[in-house]
Amino acid sequence: MTETYRIADITIQICSLHERVHRLCESYRAAEGPADLCVEITQADIDYEREHSMQEKMLLGRPVIRHPDEYVESLAVYRKIAERLPSFDTILMHGSCIAVDGEGYLFTAKSGTGKSTHARLWRELFGKRAVMVNDDKPLIRVTESGATIYGTPWDGKHHLSTNCAVPLKAICILERAEENEIHRISPVEAYPFLVQQIYRPRDPAAMLQTLQLIDRLSKTVGLWRLGCNMDPEAAQISYHAMKGSEREK
Repeated sequence: MTETYRIADITIQICSLHERVHRLCESYRAAEGPADLCVEITQADIDYEREHSMQEKMLLGRPVIRHPDEYVESLAVYRKIAERLPSFDTILMHGSCIAVDGEGYLFTAKSGTGKSTHARLWRELFGKRAVMVNDDKPLIRVTESGATIYGTPWDGKHHLSTNCAVPLKAICILERAEENEIHRISPVEAYPFLVQQIYRPRDPAAMLQTLQLIDRLSKTVGLWRLGCNMDPEAAQISYHAMKGSEREK
């Protein structure tokens, strides 16, 4: 099956063996026309993705589940897209992004720390002012004029995302703590963690572009570290600090 989609302002043609990835991308469907990027999946791609995923879960001590080919193929598609993104000044970052009043805030952390839970606290706090951009793997385009974060069909187990693009105002690294406390960090402090959380292409040239984009990103948006519990106060403290309101002072 071959269909065309518009994801992160990139026109992507996907040629797959199974239908599932096209159902996943349905809300991003684009009119037929020239594609910026073409992705074609083979059985070898699916086999590689399954092996990679199983090894990763074993290293993390998680249960290893043998998913059907059509599910694994959807992951293989996103991997192939991610490998090519740096040439579009775009990177894939593991995190949960929510927009409030049209500005994006990205929460990233090691798996199991509570990114999705913290984003839920923001949705509860801000109601209709908040839009879930992507709960797992958003895309970020970094240019000299700033950073834009995009929703994607690959949005985590809760399937929370919106086909939208908003300016990225801040990135916040979450850590569990007894008390809620947030503070600014420097690009130097944030850089190692950003490298860890961003998809790293196998191609050396693409990897070099990725590192350059991370460096530019770290100098473009606000960088914060939040020690938090799961109380609603955590959302209030983090928003007011990153927004730069009078409360921060």
